Amino acid sequence: MTIGKFASFALAGLALAGCGGSGRDQQAASFCPPPLTVQDAQSLTRFKEGAGRDPRDVMFEASLVNAGTKCQMGRNKLEVDVVMRIAVNAGPSVGAGVTRVPFFVRVLDANGRIVQGSDQLADYKLSAANPRGLSQEEMAVTLPFANVSDLGGYRIAVGLKPSQQELDYNRRLGR
Repeated sequence: MTIGKFASFALAGLALAGCGGSGRDQQAASFCPPPLTVQDAQSLTRFKEGAGRDPRDVMFEASLVNAGTKCQMGRNKLEVDVVMRIAVNAGPSVGAGVTRVPFFVRVLDANGRIVQGSDQLADYKLSAANPRGLSQEEMAVTLPFANVSDLGGYRIAVGLKPSQQELDYNRRLGR
């Protein structure tokens, strides 16, 4: 089963959004920036060390299958919980131990400059007996503001973090 089919099956009906409720909660939800998934960072295929790049050399394939935000308004700040779902499938060359999938969250200002960012790892124990994994990764960011209208300029970018070779591979495949 491909990651896309696995992810669709595992995440059917999943929707992440800010919650309604009090006026402050509704205000937070209205300014809560939805994450944008970086196109070249939606999937990652990791190969074992060496020159081989055929299907037998794949250690794992990972996919960012869903992302959302939940927000809470504070005094001159918006607390944003970024939630991402990452699915991973073991390849024929998966190694023993922990499989680590790198991902990132970046906060961009109205001019597209990165004002906050973090790189993290999602860990999975993959093997022939346990070839699939799915995790929910969460990261909190704080968006400061002087006026609530300042919040409209923030954007949150998320994605997996492929190496340059992995990025080139994704682009060749049109991912």
